[in-house]
Amino acid sequence: MADLITVDDPDDPRLSDYTGLTDVELRRRREPAEGLFIAEGEKVIRRARQAGYEMRSMLLSAKWVDLMRDVIDEVPAPVYAVSPELAERVTGYHVHRGALASMQRKSLPAADELLRTVRRVAVTEAVDDHTDIGAVLPLGLQERTGQCRIAIFEDIVDHANLGAAFRNAAALGVDAVFLTPRCADPLYRRAVKVSMGAVLAVPYARFESWPRDADVIRKDGFVLAALALSPSSITLDELADRRYEKLALMLGTEGEGLSAGALLAADEHVRIPMDAGVDSLNVAAASAVAFYATRPRSA
Repeated sequence: MADLITVDDPDDPRLSDYTGLTDVELRRRREPAEGLFIAEGEKVIRRARQAGYEMRSMLLSAKWVDLMRDVIDEVPAPVYAVSPELAERVTGYHVHRGALASMQRKSLPAADELLRTVRRVAVTEAVDDHTDIGAVLPLGLQERTGQCRIAIFEDIVDHANLGAAFRNAAALGVDAVFLTPRCADPLYRRAVKVSMGAVLAVPYARFESWPRDADVIRKDGFVLAALALSPSSITLDELADRRYEKLALMLGTEGEGLSAGALLAADEHVRIPMDAGVDSLNVAAASAVAFYATRPRSA
């Protein structure tokens, strides 16, 4: 059972995990280095615990203490009770959800290790936006028959987009996500928040070298399909009709799309047919369309 500790000093060192949460550059450097991430809101905190993440501490305003009582009773980590005003001074913003938790990160698996443990993979080249992710499946991998899918996100640096894309992956049954080295941190607070905790439900790994590591995916039997506008592209419906047993969907960074190296590494180029003179979608929206269109179907 955790101790409930009332804190009234914003400079109290015990609150250091929560300081400067609006300083993106600081938190992007600090959190991975210190092995922590911030879960915001009751649902996300509960999902983090369900996914097996260890809690370092929790920061609650008074009205959230009773709502989180079961969590307080179950975890050994300290729980700090603060006023809304003090929480804002510490974090740098109004914590309207009233509940924050500092969680311990887990070690990421290597790409080839993750491939051995999942049956479907989604590849994303460069997603850094953490706000566009959809609904979450029950935590943990779901055993499926038939097609396996993974996603590769290349260089996605917007945290809202990255979070939304992870949410789409969880909701639409993608088995795993692979990130290129320049992709944003999916455990950054905004990404976790936008995903509604989906980043905690989908297994993921980060490539060490891209696009060279595309060979790791191909050697495992996956067809690499790049979402891109190119003269040789097929439609998404055509890709779905081919029903590849192992399919890796590649999505690129906001604006520029997939890199030239990624396009060369791909086995297929795929486009989403559009009307009204629109040539592309936001990467999070495109991921939702692609994940839905290629979902496994009964014969």
